[in-house]
Amino acid sequence: MNTHYTRTAKSLHWLMALMIFGLLALGFYMSDLPLSPEKLQYYSWHKWAGVTVFALVWLRLAWRITHRPPALPDSLSAPMQWAAHIGHFLLYALMIAIPLSGWLMSSAKGFQTIWFGVLPIPDLIGKDKALGDQLAQLHWALNVGLLLLIAGHAAAALWHHLVHKDDTLRRMLPAR
Repeated sequence: MNTHYTRTAKSLHWLMALMIFGLLALGFYMSDLPLSPEKLQYYSWHKWAGVTVFALVWLRLAWRITHRPPALPDSLSAPMQWAAHIGHFLLYALMIAIPLSGWLMSSAKGFQTIWFGVLPIPDLIGKDKALGDQLAQLHWALNVGLLLLIAGHAAAALWHHLVHKDDTLRRMLPAR
């Protein structure tokens, strides 16, 4: 029985974790900057990385569906296993919903995304300032929710490692 995630699953996990942390940091930083060429460049970078994460999450989901992850530890009670599954489901849902809300917001605000300055991404909806403002609030709230969920995810991994002393954290570490 496989006790560790595949090298591909680990690579996607850590690549996306780094990208998401960068996106969160850049997103919260740039949102309060005054309008300037620098702020517009940050927004472009943020959108490019967001589109990339959106594509990667679909690749990651396809990998997860076709490559069964290791079983949860037997020491976990049924409610804790249920919580782990719900937590992972919510992480995936937010990794889809956040870039989608950003894409919709950008479309509604009339700012088309041109991925890496080369590939135009079609707008999903027409320009509507009021809707764009609502989508901005939704995008922000989803990101706050993601931050809280990531904190819970990391705390659970550390709890397994430090308190239960099981392999839950080690099986996702890149070195193994």
